[in-house]
Amino acid sequence: LRGWLCKATFFSMASILSIASAVLIIVALSTQQWVTGSILCKTGAELVNASDPEMNKFIGEIYYGLFEGRKIRQCGLGRRQTKIYMFPNLVRKLNGALHVFIILFLFITITFALVSFGFCVYNARKIPYQSIKGPAGIYLWNLIAGNFVSFIAALKLHRLTERIANFNEHIFQFVALEEHYGFSFWLCVASTATHGVNFLVVAITGIHFPKMQKKQPEEPTVTGEDLLY
Repeated sequence: LRGWLCKATFFSMASILSIASAVLIIVALSTQQWVTGSILCKTGAELVNASDPEMNKFIGEIYYGLFEGRKIRQCGLGRRQTKIYMFPNLVRKLNGALHVFIILFLFITITFALVSFGFCVYNARKIPYQSIKGPAGIYLWNLIAGNFVSFIAALKLHRLTERIANFNEHIFQFVALEEHYGFSFWLCVASTATHGVNFLVVAITGIHFPKMQKKQPEEPTVTGEDLLY
């Protein structure tokens, strides 16, 4: 009974980690802070031959996600904000297939995380009797989901910020000075870490816990002296 209770507890923890991973990906999909950076209005700076102290007047900001973002441009005439929409036009100027694959992989990751959640709940209530429904099945689903997230986390965005900043710009040219992964990207990294912890939790369920044994009462021994009485 003690061993089953420990395994049920760990499977319950694994189910919580699985649903947490799905929630992290959903939040990452719905936010716009995948990449943040600063952009220089190169054309404006060259027109006035701006020196270092004046460069701040030509440095703007940009941030974007998988679906939309925002660009704050400064070309010597003050701050101008522009909304960025990835679909349907901008994505054609980028690597559209890769962009769509990233979104697809994220949705598949959510699906496998939910499947892992279902198997963890099942194993928390029942003793596993089939490999796909037992610990091996949970290892499988977490491995697939973790690989999808790791693939996304390993992507390198080559000059993507500059291409987005210069979209529909016919006069000014922008150069990316800095670009950093935003908190939306790190949510995916956190989801990957959640899958890693899930592996450890499920691995613990494979440990054979010692069973509690009841102490048997000692039977009285009858000696020859007792028979005399």
